[in-house]
Amino acid sequence: MRRTRRPIACLMLLGTALLAGCDLLGIEPASAVAARRESEGKAIGGGCRHAGRAIEDCYALNRRADKGAVFAGWREMNDYMRENKIADVPPSVPQPGATAAAEPEPAAAEASAAAKGAKPGKAGKS
Repeated sequence: MRRTRRPIACLMLLGTALLAGCDLLGIEPASAVAARRESEGKAIGGGCRHAGRAIEDCYALNRRADKGAVFAGWREMNDYMRENKIADVPPSVPQPGATAAAEPEPAAAEASAAAKGAKPGKAGKS
């Protein structure tokens, strides 16, 4: 009976050592994942507020972020900016939807030029 206990004890010891090394495998505990998502959401919200974006725009641009954390970061930055009288910094990169609305497609430009009586090949050229 003594010989059968030794392999079982070795397997239990090996299993314990492997489970203790789970952090080395890249398996994060749920609390660490939740803390990271919370801090990322707060950073996104603070950045949106500093850029002068409305909270709804921030939600639309960052759909995968936690809305509660985004709002908390936005509110914290809003309070900080009011206390220290910091002005908004407008974003230098336009919003993704703004470029599509501002620049008409070439086919649409030719169609509107043809409707006005201009030649289709000359639309948009000076």
